[in-house]
Amino acid sequence: MAQYQQLNDDIICIDTEQQRPGLAASYLIGHAGRYAFIDTGTSRSAPSLLRVLDDQGIGRGQVDYVMPTHVHLDHAGGAGALMQALPNARLVIHPRGARHMIDPGKLIAGAAAVYGSEGVRRMYGEVVPVAAARVVVAEVGAGREATFDLGGRPLLLVDAPGHARHHYAIWDALSRGWFTGDSFGVSYREFDWDGRHYLIPTTTPVQFDPPAWLQTLEWLLAESPKYMYLTHYGRVGGVAALAQTLRDSLGAYQRIAREQADTPDRHAHLTAALVNYHLDELSLLDHPMPEIRARQLLAFDTELNAQGLEVWLARQQKIGRSA
Repeated sequence: MAQYQQLNDDIICIDTEQQRPGLAASYLIGHAGRYAFIDTGTSRSAPSLLRVLDDQGIGRGQVDYVMPTHVHLDHAGGAGALMQALPNARLVIHPRGARHMIDPGKLIAGAAAVYGSEGVRRMYGEVVPVAAARVVVAEVGAGREATFDLGGRPLLLVDAPGHARHHYAIWDALSRGWFTGDSFGVSYREFDWDGRHYLIPTTTPVQFDPPAWLQTLEWLLAESPKYMYLTHYGRVGGVAALAQTLRDSLGAYQRIAREQADTPDRHAHLTAALVNYHLDELSLLDHPMPEIRARQLLAFDTELNAQGLEVWLARQQKIGRSA
């Protein structure tokens, strides 16, 4: 049975059932009998998303758009499999990501470099190509925005680099919320306490760009959003405070990476330093979670974040040598 939650303004948050409950979400948003999926999870997630349509009495022909915020496989890996079941849907993708949806070979190879070939098969299943005729490129970037009509409900797409260069975010004026993909970090519900959320950056390989991310953050905040709809995981409020946490953490991550740059066995030390940073922050916030549980929840993201920071360090060193 698909696990999902009815939110506000005809928005449903669906657990894409990746690795553990509450890790990654897809959103089904509707208006006047027309629907869109925002982020899809993996190919293994597609049956759960389709079951939600069935549970809600929504015909598969009522889905107009499938909208991965970016082409990382936990967000877009299931797009092709999902599109096969949605006869009228068009895939809306960032200009930098379109070719990877039509021919996902390089995307799969990039994931295999991080997780290994067997890990990719286990985590993501088969990544199905999308026919070029069903792909709509969202012409965002260089100050451009793109608006898509969902039964009279405008969805505004803006370029959102920082986590990845092929990333857009979606503004929904009706709910006064952004569907942020990874551009507002990750916030797992297990970390919630006393009405507050805890936010973690996601600096996964290979395009972490701190200045671009800070600019994206300012674009997002300019709309004075009430909510952020995170892929990892769910709807969060208290946006201004979380935004400051994200700014602080991005600065701390860069400092930690530089401190560990020349350390033997750098990756292990960098990963440990990131875990310790978050444990210290949780302690300062008087968070009640036991340390052993916090370490379990932090392990996956800090491992990937360390890999992304190492790529960023290499890029910074190359820039330094060429200056």
